[in-house]
Amino acid sequence: MALIKDIYTREFYQFIADQFHRVDSNFDRQKFIKRIFAGNFNEMEWKQRTKHSTATLHEFMPTSFSEAASLLRQVVRHLMETNHRGGLEYVIFPDYIETYGIDDFETAVQSFEIITQFITCEFAVRPFIIKYGARMISEMEKWSQSPHPQVRRLASEGSRPRLPWAMAIPSLKNDPAPILSILENLNNDPSDSVRRSVANNLNDIAKDHPHLVLSIARKWNGISKNTDAIIKHGSRTLLKQGQPEILHFYGLDSRDFQVKNFSVHTPTVKIGDHLIFSFQIANGNSVPKSLRLEYGLYYKKSNGQLARKVFKISERIYQGAEINYIERKQSFKLITTRKFYAGTHQISIIVNGLETGRVEFELLHI
Repeated sequence: MALIKDIYTREFYQFIADQFHRVDSNFDRQKFIKRIFAGNFNEMEWKQRTKHSTATLHEFMPTSFSEAASLLRQVVRHLMETNHRGGLEYVIFPDYIETYGIDDFETAVQSFEIITQFITCEFAVRPFIIKYGARMISEMEKWSQSPHPQVRRLASEGSRPRLPWAMAIPSLKNDPAPILSILENLNNDPSDSVRRSVANNLNDIAKDHPHLVLSIARKWNGISKNTDAIIKHGSRTLLKQGQPEILHFYGLDSRDFQVKNFSVHTPTVKIGDHLIFSFQIANGNSVPKSLRLEYGLYYKKSNGQLARKVFKISERIYQGAEINYIERKQSFKLITTRKFYAGTHQISIIVNGLETGRVEFELLHI
């Protein structure tokens, strides 16, 4: 199985060396390759290889950060002009600006705006927000009005209070007000990737300030179909939590819906297999009603306690007196982002935020 660290190949480094030698004939390609693979490169994991690559590149760049950043921007522009598609391995470019440019604000900001059009700088900008605060947010607000969608996306994605796999921004978790103007500028953006980023930013905010997101939802409601979709996706955590006000906002009333014949068909499941369950859902109303249907899986944790994770099944209009049979599978295949613990687990059905009774099942070792 290919590992993420294996994106750093000899061919990649040779290509990078050629690109820098093209803009700076003093760049020693052979020595650069030799330094990259010196020492314990094979034992390094992905993040270690990223930092090692950044540090090694730094050894062969001009000592002046502004000169080094200029070379880096020239390389990126050439790659874009030749339609070269950058992959994750090129994260070393924004990492270079983050690592060596934190004290040169103007040069770093100029570099981010160019580099993010080739490889996202969403992780690299965050130390600048923490250090420079309003000054950096002001630049990102300008980015939100850029003609380039990747730059506009950086304004939203880079300012997320809780961006996954990145450092959190405590000031924005505490008070997201400084970035609301960025989201306002992008709430009807023509780019789907930008709109998804705005929704993800709202979802981050909802985890600390649910009523602020509800207020934004009311304000933006009806601007366009795209904006309505942003609101809905940005409210997903609140919907999964069954937050009453957001349920009411979407007309999700659990009254007169009934869950019948809820059954777990695999009361014992081995790690690596699937849990299979089924139930019937009936609309006891005589008129059509909106229904958001989910299930809650109570995973056993290392301390023996249970922790619920909510999974969406569907959301649609149920006609009056409609009855629907639903069967689902839940995978317990081993994955890197979750560790399974053998023992008693539980599962429940959630109708418009209202949870029904739980059913137990046993998870067994392989």
